[in-house]
Amino acid sequence: MGDDVEAREFTPADRTRYRDKVRRCLDVFERMLRESAFDTDDPWTGMEVELNLVDDAGDPALRNAEVLDAIANEDFQTELGRFNIELNLAPGPLAGGGLASYETQLRESLNAAENKAAALGAHQVMIGILPTLRAEHLRKEVISENPRYALLSEQILRARGEDITIDVQGAERLRTTVDTIMPEAACTSTQLHVQVSPERFASYWNASQAIAGIQLAVGANSPYLLGRQLWAETRIPLFEQATDTRSEELKVQGVRPRVWFGERWITSVFDLFEENVRYFPSLLPVLDPEDPLTVLEAGGTPNLSELRLHNGTIYRWNRPVYDVSGGLPHLRVENRLLAAGPTVVDMVANAAFYFGLVRALAEDERPLWSQMSFSAAEENFHAAAQHGIDAEVYWPRLGRVSASELVVRRLLPLAYEGLAAWGVEHEEAHRYLDVIEQRCVTGTNGASWFVRQMRERGVELSDLDPTPRFDALREVLGEYRARMNDNQPVHTWS
Repeated sequence: MGDDVEAREFTPADRTRYRDKVRRCLDVFERMLRESAFDTDDPWTGMEVELNLVDDAGDPALRNAEVLDAIANEDFQTELGRFNIELNLAPGPLAGGGLASYETQLRESLNAAENKAAALGAHQVMIGILPTLRAEHLRKEVISENPRYALLSEQILRARGEDITIDVQGAERLRTTVDTIMPEAACTSTQLHVQVSPERFASYWNASQAIAGIQLAVGANSPYLLGRQLWAETRIPLFEQATDTRSEELKVQGVRPRVWFGERWITSVFDLFEENVRYFPSLLPVLDPEDPLTVLEAGGTPNLSELRLHNGTIYRWNRPVYDVSGGLPHLRVENRLLAAGPTVVDMVANAAFYFGLVRALAEDERPLWSQMSFSAAEENFHAAAQHGIDAEVYWPRLGRVSASELVVRRLLPLAYEGLAAWGVEHEEAHRYLDVIEQRCVTGTNGASWFVRQMRERGVELSDLDPTPRFDALREVLGEYRARMNDNQPVHTWS
């Protein structure tokens, strides 16, 4: 959601000054890519998980401020909705047990936090969209107390000039109108970070885009919204619509959305930041006193605060990140497209699959993206979001193929190769990639399991009576939460 900002009003002069400053930051960034030494010696990875809070019945618990006070751990942070919190894991290398370390960190942190939250009548749930959300949970009053969230919602609605329409056609159709970006709070994700050199950034970003649809197919976990069964990964269309600053007329004119898959393969990280500046007006034009050129010419590392804040309000599914650590600049690809859950081991398996596959493809002598069009990658992305584990995708030299078959026959061997290149021992890689394989073999991920459970309880698509639907959703969510805490991967759930 970007950096913290205070509640305030912005003037036209603020926006003009901010645009000038962002462009100056971009010029300095371009010079840094040519001249500066970026931190590339020991590339690290990172992981963040967004969580929902529910009460004992399974309904949203609007108590994130109290829960965070009770947890009292800076690794846990606030999020947009009062029923959301976020956990940031310590980054580190994959070699030497990095994946197992993520699993241990996640389990220990979540277990400790659950004990504190449960005392307040709140419980953590890792799922892409909380299925028991109702329309009243998407009002302005449910926005978290941090002023940046209300300010961002206000600026998006002001830029749009009208209320936001959510319209998703899946197994059922949902159409509703809201006057806030709170539907975005319904989308809770797992975010994976890969640190890369400026020279290799384009390859890693292109590879991430090329496999985005495959990730969604095997990891879909958001089949319900406001009581309706929609896409396997409903987070994708919901997030795209909830933060869209365009009116209908601007959409017809081809103005680019702020939640964006992109439109081309890139040759440099500069391409993405330059697109940000060229295509997108500011939402939060907050100026920092730093003069980036002065800092750079004095031998320092500029923060480029305006460029980073602006980047934080453009929601690419694979986002470029510029950051400074220990006085050195570094670059990361932030992979933002996966849902949270169902279990810790499932999320680490998703991470292992991504880290391994993206490394193998990015380092391949014949790039995958030279063999497929960008539009094919985008079509795969939305097809997988809609159909999940049952999706068909396009793949070079194979044509249309089942995503599950593609993963088992072609992509898992590449993921093993990539993890070995990261320094991951085969036994550790085997533990997590086996989870991905078995999901494909059984046809079971979080989304398909939840839908099957609802059908077993007699919930028919033709029956829109909300009372039995939400009773069933609460019941299935309760079983989901119990199994989530057992940490057995979702393909083993009956």
